[in-house]
Amino acid sequence: MTDSDATDRLRESDETRRGRRDIVVPMRLYKTITVFSTLIAVVSVVLGFVFLDAATLQVSALRAVVAAALGALGIGVADGLLSTALAVVGLSVIAFGAVVYTLGTRFRARGMGKSQEDSGEDSNNG
Repeated sequence: MTDSDATDRLRESDETRRGRRDIVVPMRLYKTITVFSTLIAVVSVVLGFVFLDAATLQVSALRAVVAAALGALGIGVADGLLSTALAVVGLSVIAFGAVVYTLGTRFRARGMGKSQEDSGEDSNNG
C-alpha cells in the first residue's frame, strides 16, 4: 500500500461522509441536464427577484395583479401580510433554483475527470 492509495481511500471516505457523489451519465444526457438545470436556475432567480421587488414596492405590477386577483375572490389582505407572502415566495423560488442547479452539478459524462480539488495531482503553477 502506497501513500497515494491511502490518500485515495481517505478522499473517497471523506466524499462518502459529505454525501458528494458524482453520477456518470452519457454525454447527451449530461448536456441535457446541464442546459435545463441552468435554465431553471436562471429563470428561478429572475422570478424570485420579481417577487421580492413586488414585496418591497407598493407600485409593482405583480403586486397589483395579485391584490386584484385576491380582491376578485373576495379575500382582503393587509399590505404587510401581502408583502410578507410575496417575499417568502420570492426567496423560496430563488432557493428552488439554487437546489436545482446544485443537483445538476452532480452529474458528469463518461471520461470527464473529477474536479481539480478532488484530484490527487499536483499543480504545476509554480
